[in-house]
Amino acid sequence: MRAGRSAMAVWAVAAAVYLVAVVHRTSLGVAGVEAVERFSLGATGLAMFSVMQLAVYAGLQIPAGQAVDRFGPRALLTTGAAVMAAGQGLLAIADDVPTALGARALLGGGDAAIFISACRLIAERFPARRIPVMVQVTGLVGQSGQIVSALAVAWVLHAEGWQAAFGTLALVGVAATVAAAVGLAPRPAVPGERAARERFVPAVRAAALPAGTRLGYWTHFLTPFSFNVVALLWGVPFFVTAQGRTPGEASLLLTAMTVSAITAGPLIGHWTSRHPLRRSWVVLASATATLAVWVALLVPSTPRPLGQLVVFAVVIGAGGPVSLVGIDFARTFTSMDRLGTATGFVNTGGFTSTIAGVLAVGVVLELVSPPGTTSYSLDAYRLAFAVLLVPWVVGVAGVLRSRRRTRRYLADAGTPVPPLREALRRPRGV
Repeated sequence: MRAGRSAMAVWAVAAAVYLVAVVHRTSLGVAGVEAVERFSLGATGLAMFSVMQLAVYAGLQIPAGQAVDRFGPRALLTTGAAVMAAGQGLLAIADDVPTALGARALLGGGDAAIFISACRLIAERFPARRIPVMVQVTGLVGQSGQIVSALAVAWVLHAEGWQAAFGTLALVGVAATVAAAVGLAPRPAVPGERAARERFVPAVRAAALPAGTRLGYWTHFLTPFSFNVVALLWGVPFFVTAQGRTPGEASLLLTAMTVSAITAGPLIGHWTSRHPLRRSWVVLASATATLAVWVALLVPSTPRPLGQLVVFAVVIGAGGPVSLVGIDFARTFTSMDRLGTATGFVNTGGFTSTIAGVLAVGVVLELVSPPGTTSYSLDAYRLAFAVLLVPWVVGVAGVLRSRRRTRRYLADAGTPVPPLREALRRPRGV
């Protein structure tokens, strides 16, 4: 089976819809200061805007995965794009907190189905050896939405104001909806289609049962939350108010994160394609590097040089594409008829840890700062970001435990993991 021109054309539409979804998802990250002023928010209140979106997103991952298995990627990509467009339109006119929270809920609900639909589409239309790279390239395209937010959305926001920025995003969302409805062909028939119509709990249990799928969950839990906490909400306020950087420099740092993700993605996809039994090494290496740059950033009590902040941005940026290794674990250990459900289960991991991180940082900032503070000190941020060690430890423990079980399963199935030196000697080794 070869991926023909039609497969690439269909993938291009799905990737474009995902790019727009990431722009929607990250747009509040460049509007944090404006949101505080518009809605008279403190740190916890601002965090709740992101938590609402992420909680709805994470809570709908498994139902969305089942819907993808039943109705196909085209229906879910079109519906998700339309719901996100409605959310941005509502946010553009919102002038009170309940309305804005409702808009953020719509964004999370629409976003829930988009990436897992793109992954299912890739699995349906591309040969197995190309799937890891195509998933990473999809992530790469999507992550470029961070650059759009950091540059274009920020420019419109500062030049034209809140309503113009989010109203424009709503129109872009409408265009993405039309593209998905017109540009995506109906899905091909899937053998065993009946399995997608199982009851919710048995279907989820069956999809999440393989040890490799649980390894995918913990991989996704561990690797992206630092990137998300910084990119989705706390990065710009931290860089500007605590590190003394200009808004332009803060945008540069967010862009560096995205460029890092874009650069790392294909390399990670190539590694996982060549060495599928060594995928967890990439996960643990990324986690170790992420811990190191956080320690180097938070231990000193003075603002860090711009060069160090760039290194920090580059390292945590690479955690985004590493999380997609978890999606590849789900593909490897799941049959096609349950792939959407399994992918949704895995995808809850990173957003569960992100929700915990975003909310914990906001709560600690308010606890350690004087009442009524809206511009937090470096010492407050140092304490707040230190709580991210908790999900890091939980994630590492989950990866190590599920990796042992996965390797035991592979050995019992006749595919033991060879010593590393033997794998590296193979020209196309696993």
